[in-house]
Amino acid sequence: MNRIAAIFAVLLCLALVPCAPAEEESRTGSGDERIRSLVDSMTLREKVAQMIVVRPEVLAGVSGPVTVAREATREAFDRCPVGGIIYMGSNLKNPEQVKQLCSDMQKISMDRIGLPVFLCVDEEGGTVARVSGNRDFGISPVPRMSKIGAAGDPEKAREAGEKIGTYLSGLGFNVDFAPVADVLTNPKNTVVRARSFGSDPELVTEMTGAFFEGLSSKGVLACYKHFPGHGATAEDSHKGFAASKRTLEQLRQSELVPFQDAADRGVPFIMSGHITAAKVTGKKTPASLSPELLTGLLREEMGYDGIIITDSLSMGAITKNYSLKKAAVMAVLAGNDMLLMPGSLKTCVSAIVEAVEEGEIPEERIDESVCRIIRAKLQME
Repeated sequence: MNRIAAIFAVLLCLALVPCAPAEEESRTGSGDERIRSLVDSMTLREKVAQMIVVRPEVLAGVSGPVTVAREATREAFDRCPVGGIIYMGSNLKNPEQVKQLCSDMQKISMDRIGLPVFLCVDEEGGTVARVSGNRDFGISPVPRMSKIGAAGDPEKAREAGEKIGTYLSGLGFNVDFAPVADVLTNPKNTVVRARSFGSDPELVTEMTGAFFEGLSSKGVLACYKHFPGHGATAEDSHKGFAASKRTLEQLRQSELVPFQDAADRGVPFIMSGHITAAKVTGKKTPASLSPELLTGLLREEMGYDGIIITDSLSMGAITKNYSLKKAAVMAVLAGNDMLLMPGSLKTCVSAIVEAVEEGEIPEERIDESVCRIIRAKLQME
């Protein structure tokens, strides 16, 4: 039995699928019954679509920046009701425009599938600020996380999370791809140096936890990134693979500490990074496509049962080494529940649907992810 088959066997034996089986529904209550009913009402293609987070341009099939959600977006969503939309700076012009955009997008989703859509943004504070970085929003910037971490006061991180959560929720966003949970263990790292709270795993854990609590208090779902830790790397995964040379024991003592805390806290999302960890897996496969790291380590050993989402599938680490079709299937087999920013929505969805129809991916594996997604969406209502 190969590694992937063994992992699925363990998953099935341990009954890790979060939808309660029929004989248990009377004990788990109406929440699980509603989730099961919603999953059962979906076609395979609709379920797979819920596992995708795309840019609005990719959804609508246009080249220029999308700043409204009107008929073209509605028609595209009707054909493929994706689970989430990620907005970049080019989509965000001013507060009234964004409020209307998010409101219209939510109505489109509710009308089509009876569930909200994840409206996502990268708003970390500091150098990554799609909203506050635009002067037209009139929001004073949140300091970079390295500065907050250096102050050593978790209350400052909580305040940052509260502030970001306040203006994001006011605009209509419900998911923030933050905080950065990377422990900065490589001084040569330039990718997350200013974005990380620091090099002390306990400090980073305190800070990310406080930021998470602040963000959550305003109704915005947090996403810890980038598992299993970008801080030990020197490369930029936007351009190619970023490699961690740490052993599993080294990761457990440092990089994994904030992510273990995230699992224990029930953080809604963890983002898998395009980071190779050959000293852990013996392979050059990035964590985002690795069943050993996602299913074996994050799910089974660390006990995480929230949504695992890939980092962008449009980054060089993926596009230079895999076709989108192959990467999409590998990502699901690895244990991701959602796939972020594929360059082609049609190719991504079709690849996963075909893999299920051909028996490469069990449909139960799809249902497992969709249950997690629906559960998180119902908690937002």
